[in-house]
Amino acid sequence: MTIRSRAPLLALLGLLAACPASAQQGAEVTITGRCERLVIGGLDITQNCKEQLVNTVSRGRTTFDFAAWDGQSLSFSGAGTQHEQTEETEQLQPISLVVPGMKNKEGIVRSPAPAVGSCKFSKPEPGKTMIACEATSQGKTYAGVFITETKAGAEPGKDGAKDLPKDGSANPPKP
Repeated sequence: MTIRSRAPLLALLGLLAACPASAQQGAEVTITGRCERLVIGGLDITQNCKEQLVNTVSRGRTTFDFAAWDGQSLSFSGAGTQHEQTEETEQLQPISLVVPGMKNKEGIVRSPAPAVGSCKFSKPEPGKTMIACEATSQGKTYAGVFITETKAGAEPGKDGAKDLPKDGSANPPKP
């Protein structure tokens, strides 16, 4: 479901924070907010970054997917079981794979590459939640920073929520 309220984000990030192993069954949330930074292969394309982020937890992996209006996308992926709490209010997800993508006439061409990095996010609670990912792969920098406001008492499915594809894909939405 596309989420405009932030309760599902709180639930998904809360699931990661509470027990990464229990998040292996699979969950996907598309959240809206503000993209503060998007760097793909050292190229800063922040001005094209979309105001949504897809977070997927499936088969023991956690993925954060950023998308740009020019057809580019970037996924940060890591083993969810390696998730750890770094401070009382901050969570850390190690990243072992970056997947830059580019949409063309034939579809989306993805180029997965091993990477070293992490995604950090604050413990879900009312207020602003920031998800900041940074990794390096083959000497190139990949980064994404996304901020969303969470609201106390927000209800899932409100504010115009609609269904996502049922195939479990975490592909960024098409413009």
